[in-house]
Amino acid sequence: MATDNPVESLQEEATCPICLEYFKDPLIIDCGHNFCRACIAQCWEGSATAASCPQCRETVQQGNLRPNRQLANMVEIAKGPSLQAAGGEKVCGEHQAALILFCEKDQTPICVICNRSRAHRAHKMVPIEEAAQEYKAIDNTINFRVCKDVLPPAHSALHGRTPGSVVMSLTSPFPVALQKQIEKERQKIVAEFQQLRQFLEEQERLLLAQLEKLDKAFVRIQNGKLTKLSEEISRLSELISELEGTCQKPASEILQSEKGKFQQPVKISPKLKVRLSDFSQKTVALMKTLRKIKGTEKGARRGNWDEPLRLGEENGSANVTLDPDTAHPQLVLSEDRKSVSLGDTCQDLPNNPERFDSWACVLGYKGFTSGRHCWEVQVGAGRHWAVGVARESVGRKGRISRSPEGGIWAVQRWGGQYEALTSAVTPLPRRQVPTRIRVCLDCDRGHVTFINAVDEAPIFTFPPGSVLGERIRPWLWVGHGSPLRLCP
Repeated sequence: MATDNPVESLQEEATCPICLEYFKDPLIIDCGHNFCRACIAQCWEGSATAASCPQCRETVQQGNLRPNRQLANMVEIAKGPSLQAAGGEKVCGEHQAALILFCEKDQTPICVICNRSRAHRAHKMVPIEEAAQEYKAIDNTINFRVCKDVLPPAHSALHGRTPGSVVMSLTSPFPVALQKQIEKERQKIVAEFQQLRQFLEEQERLLLAQLEKLDKAFVRIQNGKLTKLSEEISRLSELISELEGTCQKPASEILQSEKGKFQQPVKISPKLKVRLSDFSQKTVALMKTLRKIKGTEKGARRGNWDEPLRLGEENGSANVTLDPDTAHPQLVLSEDRKSVSLGDTCQDLPNNPERFDSWACVLGYKGFTSGRHCWEVQVGAGRHWAVGVARESVGRKGRISRSPEGGIWAVQRWGGQYEALTSAVTPLPRRQVPTRIRVCLDCDRGHVTFINAVDEAPIFTFPPGSVLGERIRPWLWVGHGSPLRLCP
């Protein structure tokens, strides 16, 4: 095929139509077409004497092959240094041709011969000048964001620091500001719990001292009662002896005898009862406080580890709905976009860039870039489902990677298997597979936690810092017979 560029035309004419490389030991056949000696031999392997031309299909004789020395010389010219640097352009190291195209799939510049090869013929190509302009725009945007959001001011970032330390601060997994904030939160937690321990120890000493006083008061009363009882027993013994003597006397004397007087048992002082009642009330108040503390600790295990001492605080409840533009064609969404199930056939829907076309997935309508957000998903008794979050840029077409490397953080049930979709899948305990899952996303800390919404038991947490970088959206995968519903 002729082109406006004579250098490219010469290079195309010097290319074998079978291997799409420069001719090597070219041969000409009866119909006038040329091929590499090795290529035509491989193409005609197994034929007797007559064969067909691979290019025009005309029947020719294998014995009439002749070397084409003029074409061989032309190939050497096409590969020569004068053409390699024509116009000051860089050349392909394999074909010695100008690099005028850019392969978007392999992200590399190629020549026209590479474009026709098996390695690149199915890939999307753009002119190298157009690709260079796009990369310049991206590079400028990245540089601006780095200077604005990541790098500290020049006078403070470089003062007293070596170039190596500056490079390490830029390539560290977390920005310095985030590391300082994490350390500040850690110190705050330690200080809060230290104060709480001191308060509890003081309350323990105070209550034990009061209880000791009450115990001593009860002991004094008990000892007093024993003394009184001993005295009563002595008096009763004396009275019995007197009665026995009196029984021997005449009836008139018995009636004139002095009746015995018995003292009633000693009663507990009303003041002591009041003190005991006050102590019981203090004990009840202490038990309520301890239950609140235990409830806060349970909340920390559920993922609210950043501010565990704020009793009664709830995560932000998110009103999540599903985005129909991202739903796989086989998924059926309810009118309120709260429920989704897997249909029997695919619907006739536009294949827009946002839509999943391989996995039966769907995203939440909007996403989150900051703050803490919670929502719950009713999974019921379904045996094939996955619940979690995904990046805005998660892959939608073809077989996607359902893992943090693919931009997805989730837990799933696959038949009898219950697992977290980590880089290497993590099996989860099967003591009680949840029927309702709470998803807690903390965009500022970069982590997501899954909780059994029925018994508040933690399921799995992806560590802090793993979910950072861009907008995060709710993500669901639906299997056969496993409808899912977003709960209030």
